[in-house]
Amino acid sequence: MQALGIIFLVLGIVISVRKRKYLMMWRSQRPSNELAGALSQLVGTAGGIYLSLELLFSFLKIPENWWSDSIFFVEPLAVISLLLAILQPFILSAWLRLRN
Repeated sequence: MQALGIIFLVLGIVISVRKRKYLMMWRSQRPSNELAGALSQLVGTAGGIYLSLELLFSFLKIPENWWSDSIFFVEPLAVISLLLAILQPFILSAWLRLRN
């Protein structure tokens, strides 16, 4: 079950990076290496979401060990932030389509 989750996560990262590369094509100043730019954008977005969720949890005084007895081998909050960062370019594209 965990292997299937990892496969879906890697597939999501690949598709998200391809979408980010496509969205970066339309910028006025393109980076020299589009793959590196898209990957750094993905990691930066996931890191920002993770920090925001951590601050939200500490502000709301939600205990950090609520997932300590889980079967996951990674922190669920990090996975949630990575999934949100993977979905971000698709949501942005849908928002731009709806606006126009």
